[in-house]
This record gives sequence, C-alpha cells and structure tokens, in this order.
Amino acid sequence: MKTVVFVVGPTASGKTDYAIRIAQRYGGEIVSADSMQVYRHMDIGTAKPTPAQRALVPHHLVDFADPAAPFSVADYKALAETCFDELFARDTLPVVCGGTGLYVSALLYDMDFSAAPGQRVERDALYEELAQGDPKALHDQLRTLDPKAAELIHPNNVKRVLRAIERLRSGQESQLQPYTEATGRITQRFKPILIGLRRDRPALIRRIDERVDAFIQQGLVDEVARLLASGLTAEDTAMKGIGYKELIPHLQGEVTLTMAVESIKIHTRQYAKRQMTWFRRLDGMRWFSLERDECEPPVLEEMVAYIDSEMTR
Repeated sequence: MKTVVFVVGPTASGKTDYAIRIAQRYGGEIVSADSMQVYRHMDIGTAKPTPAQRALVPHHLVDFADPAAPFSVADYKALAETCFDELFARDTLPVVCGGTGLYVSALLYDMDFSAAPGQRVERDALYEELAQGDPKALHDQLRTLDPKAAELIHPNNVKRVLRAIERLRSGQESQLQPYTEATGRITQRFKPILIGLRRDRPALIRRIDERVDAFIQQGLVDEVARLLASGLTAEDTAMKGIGYKELIPHLQGEVTLTMAVESIKIHTRQYAKRQMTWFRRLDGMRWFSLERDECEPPVLEEMVAYIDSEMTR
C-alpha cells in the first residue's frame, strides 16, 4: 500500500519548513491542506509558501482557486485524491502539509460529502463552520437536538454528526436510532503517517503575534483593499478568513488599524487552540515538541526515523 505523510499542527507552528525538509529527504512533493491557501490573489494573509520555498519542492493545491467562486471540502478531497494518484504513479511520496482539520480528516476518513439538492445549502454552511476549525460547535448543535446521539458520536466523526443534524432538522425524527459506531473508518486508499507539531502556548502566541505584525508590514491592508476593489465583499467565503474579515471594517472606517490587528491576533490564537483540539483527536498521531524558531535538526531526524519505521511496518 502506498504511503502519505501528513505534517499538521496549529498556525505558526512551523509546518511548512518541516514538511519541505521531509519532502526533500524522500524525494516527495507537498500537497497543501489549507482552506485559505487555495485562493489566488490572497498571498500575505494566508501565509502561502514563498516562491523560494516552492522552488525547493513542488507544491500542489496552492494558489489556484478563484476567491469569488465556491470551493468546498468535497472539491478539495477530489483534487487531493487525484493528486495522490498522480504522485503514486510516479512513485513519489505525497507530503500533506496544512492546518485545516476538516481537509485533513476528509483525506483520512471515509466521509460522505453528498447531499440531496434541498440540503446542499445547509450542508455547505455546516462545512464552512467546520473549515474554521471548530468541530465542537457542530457537535454541540447535535447535543442540543439529541443528547443521546451526541454521546455516541465522536465530535471528529464529521460524517455522522452532519447526517444526524440533517435528519433531526428535517423533522422526520425527534430522536435518532442508537449508533453503534463512534469513530470514522480510516481510509484504505493509502497508509497515513501522521506527524503533529506542537509548541508551548506562550511560544506559539508570540509566534502568532509576530507573524501578524509581519503580515501588516508586508502589505496585508493593501491586499485586502485590492480584493474589495475587485468586487469581493465580506459575504464571500474567501473574505471570511482570519486576517481578511477583521480588516474590512478598518477599510470601511469603522475601526482603527490597531483594533483590527489586535482582533486578528486574538482570532488567530483562538483558531490555533481549536486546531490543536481537532488534531489531538486524530487516530495514530505522533507528536513532536518544538522549542526553537528555526528548524531543529535533531527533531527532524526523529521525524525521519519515525517515518522510516512506519514505512517498514
């Protein structure tokens, strides 16, 4: 069975640097799992890999989607699996790198993204909520509708949570039949090797704050202004991403830049916490603790040793 390496973790944890080095070590290529980096013209606030980084290793599913057009997790899953097949055909290792938990879960688990025509708008809205990294909020909705079902369905089992909410909201059932499965089925398409990056909370907050400040210095305000001038609005999904939605009120004269920047930092810290909650629930994750800002060679070697051992199992 073919192997796919996943390098995941919260925003600003250092995923890109380690994923590139792992891909270089194995002659692999990067497949992004970031719901914001898919969009064209949104470079600074999404922390896309730089041209220099992309020159080191080929990157896929970055900088290709129109921010004015719908792009769903189902679209992402189909494109990523096609990318995997193409890399497998070249005997090349896919290295998935990203922090969008829903995208990672869509690749790891047997998840059904089909929906009846009348349900599609509602399901897309639920997916949008999940893409922001908060599976607990969706699970809380299920708990309100049917506490017993919520006790039996794991919050990360997105497929079952979604179906349960849809069935209950349809009015056809006031309480679901008991569930016997509490976890999703791991994909049989490939063997996943999961590497999680984590940092002490104070260190991660410092890195987040420094990165947001760097975004502003690099011209994020002008980037958001150009997107608005192109016809995008606060209602477009792409503009609801952290770093973009907070600057719209500033550009409309409603808040100061200082206030907008502080909101970005707060929302990013909250998002990082939700990301860790999501990734801790994934089956088979091997965590690596990072202390230095730059790549730590001993930690990288530990990752490589772990990948080697998993590949030979």
